[in-house]
Amino acid sequence: MNAYRHAVPAIELADLTVAYDREPAVHHLTGRFEPGSLTAIVGPNGAGKSTLLKSIAGLVSPSEGGIAIEVGARERIAYLPQLAEIDRSFPISVIDAVSLGLWRDMGMFRAITGAHVTRARAALAAVGLEGFDARQVGTLSAGQLQRVLFARLMLQDAGVVLLDEPFAAVDERTAGELLDLVGVWHREGRTVIAVLHDLQRVREAFPEALLIAREPVAWGPTDEVLTPDNLRRARYISDGWSDAA
Repeated sequence: MNAYRHAVPAIELADLTVAYDREPAVHHLTGRFEPGSLTAIVGPNGAGKSTLLKSIAGLVSPSEGGIAIEVGARERIAYLPQLAEIDRSFPISVIDAVSLGLWRDMGMFRAITGAHVTRARAALAAVGLEGFDARQVGTLSAGQLQRVLFARLMLQDAGVVLLDEPFAAVDERTAGELLDLVGVWHREGRTVIAVLHDLQRVREAFPEALLIAREPVAWGPTDEVLTPDNLRRARYISDGWSDAA
């Protein structure tokens, strides 16, 4: 792949609070994702990690504060939800599912052309699924489905890529190959933000980390964020939220 051809925006969080039924899921978070950065969002269960990612994607609205992204930049954001949120019962072929990544090129009601199919097949080959074109998405394993979704992300050609637990429920080989693709996106100058639970993988592959427990605990270079003291503090804060609930 070539380097990303568009300018990549910074993402500014200003005292961001997101609440469900008046219960904060993300609480007073301020900071900045630099253009071209590779950041892991980590924290205890229920810490607001997925909510934060959905907020950046524009899927949930802030209760207080805000997220500043330059005008038009949201159109250059690609979002991958957790596998558990994907409806695998919808009758769609692998090639059609991947081709959805080309919707900006195709338009809402245009048919898929031969050139689109060629690009979709190339993306499938890049994630190790050559020849899977006609398979139904519902017949795929978790690892195969995640490869399909990564192929779709490739075709979106976005400057900002948001990944929610992208390596959960997949085997180590698949996780490693998809992580290599994340590394390619980072080297191309895209901004990649991923919610992860595997702290060892974060330490090995993500230079930046944001540790949250609904409220921010630490944000910066990974080795300075994932310290024993910070991890204990995140657990303490999380336990306090649980007790209050």
